[in-house]
Amino acid sequence: ISLTYTACPLFNSVFLCLSAGLCAAKLLKASGLNPVVLEARDRVGGRTFTVQNKETKWVDLGGAYIGPTQNRILRLAREYGVKTYKVNEQENLVHYVKGKSYPFKGSFPPTWNPIVLLDFNNLWRTMDEMGKEIPREAPWRAPHAEEWDKMTMQELFEKICWTSTVRRFATLFVNVNVTSEPHEVSALWFLWYVKQCGGTMRIFSTTNGGQERKFMGGSSQISEFMAKELGDRVKLRSPVCRIDQTGDTVVVETVDKQTYMAKYVIIATPPGLNLKMHFNPELPPLRNQLIHRVPMGSVIKCMVYYRENFWRKKGYCGSMVIEEEGAPIGLTLDDTKPDGSVPAIMGFILARKCRKLSGLTKEERLKRICEIYSKVLGSEEALHPVHYEEKNWCEEEYSGGCYTAYFPPGILTQYGKVLREPVGRLYFAGTETATEWSGYMEGAVQAGERAAREVMFAMGRIHQSQIWQMEPQSLPFVTTFWERNLPSVGGFLKLMGVSTVLSLATVAGLVAYKKGLLPRS
Repeated sequence: ISLTYTACPLFNSVFLCLSAGLCAAKLLKASGLNPVVLEARDRVGGRTFTVQNKETKWVDLGGAYIGPTQNRILRLAREYGVKTYKVNEQENLVHYVKGKSYPFKGSFPPTWNPIVLLDFNNLWRTMDEMGKEIPREAPWRAPHAEEWDKMTMQELFEKICWTSTVRRFATLFVNVNVTSEPHEVSALWFLWYVKQCGGTMRIFSTTNGGQERKFMGGSSQISEFMAKELGDRVKLRSPVCRIDQTGDTVVVETVDKQTYMAKYVIIATPPGLNLKMHFNPELPPLRNQLIHRVPMGSVIKCMVYYRENFWRKKGYCGSMVIEEEGAPIGLTLDDTKPDGSVPAIMGFILARKCRKLSGLTKEERLKRICEIYSKVLGSEEALHPVHYEEKNWCEEEYSGGCYTAYFPPGILTQYGKVLREPVGRLYFAGTETATEWSGYMEGAVQAGERAAREVMFAMGRIHQSQIWQMEPQSLPFVTTFWERNLPSVGGFLKLMGVSTVLSLATVAGLVAYKKGLLPRS
């Protein structure tokens, strides 16, 4: 039975919730206001999802990784006494390409081919240099915004990269970071995304990077602690279907006909989920079109458990970078518990492969995953798991995918400016609206707290200058002299000149290498 308006309590704010909504509600409650959180699922946490069972102790099937510069989520963890531990990277990582495994140390696989080395170095340097031009808070204002937004990352890679080796790895780089394909995403958006995560090294690295640590006991604890602090203000199984702000208060109705009234509403969902809600008055034209144009990435997170850490005995840490079209997994990390118990490898089925393999059964996916692990690690033991967990985020009704929404070409410059723009008494949060670590748990915290301060400013409780609050930053990655100054392949050819027979032979060799006619040396 629908509650009558007179029976409804009047809330200062209503939050249509994922993790960012809890952060907003926590801050407003601490400021003496009266929020309520409407959560569509039967659990809190949104795109974080920790499962507990006897086989795994605990396992993060959603967002899990944190690292340096992610100070807001780490602040919450300290407040609630949730400890972190480092993802194992003591032994060698392994790069699997063209059917062979190459152990390495560091963030990116090395190469002994000097042309490929120049090409790799120029790719990362160019992406970071282009990122410096893009404002974190307004990428559509970048000097080359329209030019870069019309271009896909695939087109940009074709302009930057000389070798098939680097183009292939660049595709994996996009797959891993935004669970989508280079031809699907705007170059402006992807360059912004990498920049606001701290650059190419920070976003891809484990040690000193975005994947350095995990939470002891799982990441969902943070949301669960916030929900416990908010008490019965959190309403589970409450999907919102209607928001009406034509009267003096905002009226919010859920699918089960519960009605809430509030002075303000914060919507903390991916933009596309706004399509499940009916708005009165209708959303402004740009906001209405924006929510039709930002799809979610595609990923299946896969956790394979073994009797022992056989990979460590072979000198591998559990991190694998796998470049093979037939392989289901693109990237792995060790997921063994910090005390050495419950040995496991976490792997991502990404983007096109996720879409392709979603039609298989869970058992068929596990078989293929174990087969590639066996090849990469050179071990029969990889074929004999003791347990398997997976989560296909494409099937999640109230996420639509993972890790984040992405912007196809042409969308960011035309619609980006309304991403955080309030609509009457509606405010927008969610990790997609963050300006630091968007797409991560850190971005969700920043977005929720920013939206809460926007409401507090609208109520006259704080000054406008207090809406955005900076956190202390960690030291950046330091590049070497050679990383900064090595020429690109094209620059090298200009430096050498092409008038001699030797130079012509070099060019012929480069063309052959670019066409994939020469093997990796």
